Amino acid sequence: MTQVHATALVDPAAELDSSVSVGPYTVIGPHVKVGAGTTIGAHCVIEGRTTIGAHNRIFQFNSIGAVPQDKKYAGEPTELIIGDHNTIREFCTFNLGVPGAGGVTTVGNHNWIMAYTHIAHDCHVANHTTLANNTTLAGHVNLADWVTVGGLTGIHQFVSVGAHAMVGFASAVTQDVPPFMLVDGNPLAVRGFNQVGLRRRDFSQARISAVKQMHKLLYRQGLTLEQARVGIEALGQETPECAEDVDMMIRFLAAATRGIAR
Repeated sequence: MTQVHATALVDPAAELDSSVSVGPYTVIGPHVKVGAGTTIGAHCVIEGRTTIGAHNRIFQFNSIGAVPQDKKYAGEPTELIIGDHNTIREFCTFNLGVPGAGGVTTVGNHNWIMAYTHIAHDCHVANHTTLANNTTLAGHVNLADWVTVGGLTGIHQFVSVGAHAMVGFASAVTQDVPPFMLVDGNPLAVRGFNQVGLRRRDFSQARISAVKQMHKLLYRQGLTLEQARVGIEALGQETPECAEDVDMMIRFLAAATRGIAR
């Protein structure tokens, strides 16, 4: 049987796996689905069309699946989808999507999301990210795999942060952050590349060297963005081992809509 505390209010229409645990005074709405092994702490509110995967640990005092903070939202049936093996600490707020922008907010797998994080409507958080206390994502933000965001950081709407990038403490992120880069500040500045993070993820020395060269082309040689792209493409041809990393950078630069952090 599902372990639901006697003081919790779980709508009969909600779909909870038999191994789900629900803490005291938590409220779960009728359109909520929760997968195997997920634990939900005390005093949480989980509502809306929210799907939560398996083996998540949701601490006390979270608001998950509330309507978006968007004045245009008029009660349409939008969604929030959370994957597996996520840790969600206290006082986080995750909102549903809005129509016209996909209508879905997503959080992937194996994310470490610390207290007071806000994930607004139509954000897409990938896998293995770390969001420190008071990280605030405005609407339509995209975080790729292995992104790390320092505490008290705000990320502007429609901004994308590339894989393996790291954003430092108390930063204001108003432009897209390319993969692998290390940024911080207000105004935001690129300080280098995330060398420590890449080593922790067992990047070979050849791959780290290629990332270092991409950083130089983008930020240290006085090139235009188009000139840097040409140099990065050539780097992929010269070092086949690094082709996937180079391709990811080229795709990111091509898709950047807000300009990249410089």
